[in-house]
Amino acid sequence: MEINNFMIFGDSYSTFEDCIPEGYACYYYNEPQRMTDVTDVKQTWWHKLAESTKSNLVLNNSWSGSTIGYTGYNNTDCSETSSFIYRLRKLKNEGFFDKNTIDTVFVFGATNDNWCGANLGKLKFSDWEENDFYNVLPAICYFFKLLKEYLPNANIVCIINTELKYELTTAFFEICEHFGVKQVLLKDIDKFNGHPTIKGMSQICEQILEKL
Repeated sequence: MEINNFMIFGDSYSTFEDCIPEGYACYYYNEPQRMTDVTDVKQTWWHKLAESTKSNLVLNNSWSGSTIGYTGYNNTDCSETSSFIYRLRKLKNEGFFDKNTIDTVFVFGATNDNWCGANLGKLKFSDWEENDFYNVLPAICYFFKLLKEYLPNANIVCIINTELKYELTTAFFEICEHFGVKQVLLKDIDKFNGHPTIKGMSQICEQILEKL
């Protein structure tokens, strides 16, 4: 698969200081602020991927701690802040997809949906209502439906983290198959404090390249 101009929808795993939209929460910094050894943007999985494929990262739409659905930590309502769905709609409303050519989208999320205790709900592929998106599985289905609608000609790649609930991992396979989304199921990623280390970032990049 050829990658030229790509974008990312992600959470903390894909953030880095000054590389995400202003106001978005960050996890990885030039100066270590958390328990991580990643302190250079060149150590991130996506920077390594861009270098390896000689491609251009158009936008890194990643927000640390964010969920795909509307339910965040401590039952916080993220329907108009950090949720993947809200951020995707916001880009559409701002004309981002009309102004930019994107051939590949990497979606690397649901880790926080998994961790925050949000209700999984059931897979739902049509007839959504806004309240459905407070549940993880309907929200993920709807997010990919919107992506396919907004970028019908782009390759969409879903990166599935390790250590997710079994029900969530298996649901991702069904969702990806339904929407024709490529999937990369990560294995044995080196982490510290639940987040990829320098070694882990390299492993993520390598596994994506191997799959694609």
